[in-house]
Amino acid sequence: MTSLLTIKDLVVDFKTRAGNARVLNQISLELKSGEILGIVGESGCGKSMTALSVMGLVPSPPGKVSEGSILLEEEDLLQASNARMRQVRGGIISMIFQEPMTSLNPVFRVGDQIAECVLLHEDISKTDAWERAVEMLTKVGIPEPALRAKAYPHELSGGMRQRVMIAMALSCHPRVLIADEPTTALDVTVQAQIFDLLKDLQRETGTAIIMITHDMGAIAELADRVAVMYAGHIIESGLTKDILENPHHPYTRGLIACVPHLETDPTEVRPYLSEIKGVVPSLTELGKGCAFADRCPYKTPVCEERRPDIEPISEGHAVACHNVEYVVAV
Repeated sequence: MTSLLTIKDLVVDFKTRAGNARVLNQISLELKSGEILGIVGESGCGKSMTALSVMGLVPSPPGKVSEGSILLEEEDLLQASNARMRQVRGGIISMIFQEPMTSLNPVFRVGDQIAECVLLHEDISKTDAWERAVEMLTKVGIPEPALRAKAYPHELSGGMRQRVMIAMALSCHPRVLIADEPTTALDVTVQAQIFDLLKDLQRETGTAIIMITHDMGAIAELADRVAVMYAGHIIESGLTKDILENPHHPYTRGLIACVPHLETDPTEVRPYLSEIKGVVPSLTELGKGCAFADRCPYKTPVCEERRPDIEPISEGHAVACHNVEYVVAV
């Protein structure tokens, strides 16, 4: 399977009053045609900033892409002109943002907003663009799509607004779809519907998807491969099945252990929910060692002296940990 999108050694810095914050540090990812890649981690780990970097939306100032490359096949998007990036955004790479109520314009009908995206990227009449908008609302499962297309965002529920965002993102048949926590603030029933919708659309269109989330359950349900991020670094990556069944990094283990499990035996005593103790360190105060060292139960002196490189431990499975053999053995 060929690589559609390749991020290599990406570094993004932000200037703050407290000093320079390196929000992404040597990030390398690969997205293949037709696959779903999950990016998981706590808030502030750099998931959304990775997506914004791909879209060319890093706010500057104070942000700056300092190093690396983002290749759409052979084209480096970091070297692309503003005009070219406007063609790429929405036409080739689309993004579903976290909060649909703030992403949709409250004073325009949702159908007009979808049609506008089509008009920007295709030589098409306004009538045909409107028909495309209604067609996309039909595809994402909104009832009475011709009527809903005339509605304003505040007239729709949270789940329907999120479906509108998905319809808008897919309206120009992009090759890459970035879904940045698309089920935030939605109830579990609607979450399941959105996940099913993404899987169905991916199968129908062949669009490659980057799924950004903090929910390991969502990763288990959707992703073919997963990258785990912490404090601007990728600390483990591999096939979803391998990561979930055989996690090697202490942070990955902690994320998986935090997921509650329903007990099938009613007489069995339920254990307390696990937690990852401590907090994510400030990006302006990261030392030369492992960013996870202060929270890690397996910490050794080398962890505070040198940051581990991410290295392969098996085919397609890579980990950044000095004590990976000891962690797995415990």
